[in-house]
Amino acid sequence: MALVLGCASAPWRREPAGITLDELRAGAPLGVAQDSPALVDEDEVLAVSTGMQAFLDTHVTRTAGRVPRLRQLAYAIISEGTFGLQYDETTRTASKTFQARRGNCLSFSNMFVAMARHVGLDVHYQEVDTPPDWSFKDDAFVLNRHVNVLVDLGKEGEHVVDFNMDDFRTSYDRRRISDARARAHYYNNVAVERMQVGDTASALLYFRRATGHDPLFSPAWTNLGILYLRKGHPAYAEAAYLQALKADRGDLVAVSNLASLYEGLGDQGRAALYRNRVIDHRESNPYYRFQLARDAFLAQDYDGAISHLKYAVRKKKNEDQFCFLLGLSYMKKGDEQAARSWLSRAEEMAATSALKSRYSSKIDMLLPAPKDESRHQ
Repeated sequence: MALVLGCASAPWRREPAGITLDELRAGAPLGVAQDSPALVDEDEVLAVSTGMQAFLDTHVTRTAGRVPRLRQLAYAIISEGTFGLQYDETTRTASKTFQARRGNCLSFSNMFVAMARHVGLDVHYQEVDTPPDWSFKDDAFVLNRHVNVLVDLGKEGEHVVDFNMDDFRTSYDRRRISDARARAHYYNNVAVERMQVGDTASALLYFRRATGHDPLFSPAWTNLGILYLRKGHPAYAEAAYLQALKADRGDLVAVSNLASLYEGLGDQGRAALYRNRVIDHRESNPYYRFQLARDAFLAQDYDGAISHLKYAVRKKKNEDQFCFLLGLSYMKKGDEQAARSWLSRAEEMAATSALKSRYSSKIDMLLPAPKDESRHQ
């Protein structure tokens, strides 16, 4: 998770500059002691409880090969009859997720990684660049990031395990990450959850953990800046946002928050500079252009939809949903040949057989069969 403030308050006064990273993490203006204990110990995140061990003993044959073990574990967890895991927005440890049978994508990944490693599988966390997913909580927009699990099966290849495989696409960019980066995700999420309920002390402690595990994990610095800003310390917020951009120049939440911060400080020049960075990046994002194309399509502006989609396809050539909407747009314009071409291309790119079948049935439903030019009338 990463937050962007929904609205700016009255102009703030500047505070002394030159805030160090140690000072940012110490949180002196927030009145939190340096040695305050966090609520979750390091070993708890991936700890396997006795209940989890008993579950694994029942459902996974330890002497089986890697592929059978993976299938047994995945089926036991995902099958509603044996486990019944349900989604909610809370970030939990592996054992807490198992106990509650509920959690978000990171909770599920924690649980699966812990259990898979316990039965001898080689598993890793993955960051997945899904299309931006925003929700609104209190006075902030929340950008939800995605993490899933990669299982290395050796000669049998690799397998992705995702909390919601129906929405997972192989076209999404993804990268294997270290356990340290995964811990940064975990502690950042928990910190945001604590901040959202007004628990400043716990939030700061978890942000310290997140930045300690991975100083280059920009969302933790961005969210720490929001914590400072909510408590009336804009200079500390500015320092945290700038540190986020040092870690990742493409962190649009940090850029957007800096724009809002400078606007609140009355620094219109720098505010405009950062606002323009957001606009430029957003306009070049193929998924943002896809959203604009969908809006144009619904408004019956098919030329506008086609323009946005062609840009999106140039940036992301293997995204079947772009091609599918292009086909629909051409169909609405009456260009049957182009429509069939793009719809067929979407079918070819579909990541799963289920998607391919869906596209095939939609093509047959939407368009008549092509004429056989060789057949005599």
